[in-house]
Amino acid sequence: MPATLNTSFQGAAQAFQASLQGMGLLLLFAVFVIYLVLGVLYESFIHPLTILSGLPTAGLGALLTLMAFGVELNMYAFVGIIMLVGIVKKNAILMIDFAIEAQRKDGLPPQQAIHQAGLIRFRPIMMTTMAALMGSLPIAIGFGAGGGARMPLGLAVVGGLLLSQLLTLYITPVVYLYFERLQQMLGAKAPTGATKNAGEPRAA
Repeated sequence: MPATLNTSFQGAAQAFQASLQGMGLLLLFAVFVIYLVLGVLYESFIHPLTILSGLPTAGLGALLTLMAFGVELNMYAFVGIIMLVGIVKKNAILMIDFAIEAQRKDGLPPQQAIHQAGLIRFRPIMMTTMAALMGSLPIAIGFGAGGGARMPLGLAVVGGLLLSQLLTLYITPVVYLYFERLQQMLGAKAPTGATKNAGEPRAA
């Protein structure tokens, strides 16, 4: 082939390539909208970050599974990763919501609150995760007509759920405790500054 020859996609292939380029922005926008909704729900800027801390492990599990099976990151795989955002976020919400309520109503310290949340909410987390996992397993295997085309979606969901389920139960409590300490530090500094300003004499 001569060096001056240029190639490019046209028609349906060009439209497919253009759609893939916007999927990354769509994923970021979905995470941002979820952060805003959680921030309004919990009236905090920190707790939504704790809930979203499990998303990197889910994305890593999905990508590693696709690489292990030699499947490319196509449109179906992106849809599976977007599905993971909602499924994995649910596990953290079950734990964080219980811990926040235990702190506010029962007055428990953060360590004891998140520990009880992990023990009491373990069964609901496992039940919902296994239900989503078993529901996505036939898609990952490729059953049915046209199952090979939808296989990347199932592989992304199954791989992401497996890795995130193993790590989220350990990562989310640690992130929660660190952010609680940060919130307490910020809350302790604000009243100190306000008291200092209140004690200074005002100019006439």
